[in-house]
Amino acid sequence: MSNPYQSLIKAGWITLGVLASLALLVIVLHGLQIVNVWQLPLKPVLAFLLCGSLACFITAEMMKRTPVSAPSATFPHRWRRRLLFFSIFLLMGMNVSTYLAAYALTHVREPGQWGLGLPKPANIRTPEERGLSYTTHRLPIDSSSWLEAWHIPAASVSAKGTVVLFPGNRSTKDRQLIGPAQSFSQLGYDSLLVDYQGVGGSSGYTTTVGMREAEDVVAAVDALPSLTLPPPVIVYGVSMGSAAILNAIATQNLQPDAVILELPFARFIDAIRSRLRHHHIPSFPLAELLVFWGGVQHGVNGFSHNPVDYAQAVQCPTLVMQGQQDPWTTVEEVKTLFQQISAPKQLVIAPEGGHHQLIGVDQSLWETSLSQFLRSYVNPDH
Repeated sequence: MSNPYQSLIKAGWITLGVLASLALLVIVLHGLQIVNVWQLPLKPVLAFLLCGSLACFITAEMMKRTPVSAPSATFPHRWRRRLLFFSIFLLMGMNVSTYLAAYALTHVREPGQWGLGLPKPANIRTPEERGLSYTTHRLPIDSSSWLEAWHIPAASVSAKGTVVLFPGNRSTKDRQLIGPAQSFSQLGYDSLLVDYQGVGGSSGYTTTVGMREAEDVVAAVDALPSLTLPPPVIVYGVSMGSAAILNAIATQNLQPDAVILELPFARFIDAIRSRLRHHHIPSFPLAELLVFWGGVQHGVNGFSHNPVDYAQAVQCPTLVMQGQQDPWTTVEEVKTLFQQISAPKQLVIAPEGGHHQLIGVDQSLWETSLSQFLRSYVNPDH
């Protein structure tokens, strides 16, 4: 029978050799301009090869120092070592897999580019396909970052205000925002449809599910005067977009005149758990590990990312829309979030709705609720 100590030592050296070989390979390929190293997800791969090697050496040293008192203890001692080895292997495997999963879920790549993460979502339709005129704007964040936005003017001669629209996780302005913007246009409002960083025409290759996207919300709203778009300012978000808006209000001092939240989640960790359970994957401790490693990668605290807490900071009229059949967030969770809002508010529950925008499930209910909310709280004189 092979010696576990020797096996771990060999595994540690092999992993270290793979690390060195990979590092040398990418340096050579980059020097020959065959690949661009900076576009490859090297950090998580190299980090886990290094950590895996160190874990093998440390575990081997622990086994080496474990005393064996007598031959009679050999059998139970052997099983204790195997149990220790299995536990460490299981722990490493869970952490490695969830680290890589968190990376893949929060990073995108250019189509055709090798690496973890899905291809960066792109806009494949334009408002013109619905007969809407529009202009494209690049909203600068800094010297190397920007947001791409479409401006769709109000159908009326004089706009009643401006709605700034934000999509959900891994979605783009063409997929989720053109339909709502068309309704806002018909109601007399200018619309600014925004791609978060990491999707569509905006810069970046990461998403933090509404945490760092709060800064994008503020940047888009701050750009309205330069685009000569009129007040009052209404912000509209779908799913993650709702979380980003609430986060911006609570932590970035965003002060819109009204808020429309569609399909919000109450707590990030619960949103992860519900998705894992839906796919018949044990939520504990995988949800906690996903949130932890995602936070480590992006320098954020996912455990404190709770829109139900952000909602307490909302001081403007708010419309919340939710589907009764949503598999990700229960109506009870949304009602808890709704109760935290102290400003004038309205809650709409679509009986047949799931985790889909109400405009695509029950357009009549969507338009009636929207018109009533805007007429009651935003422009009561119109």
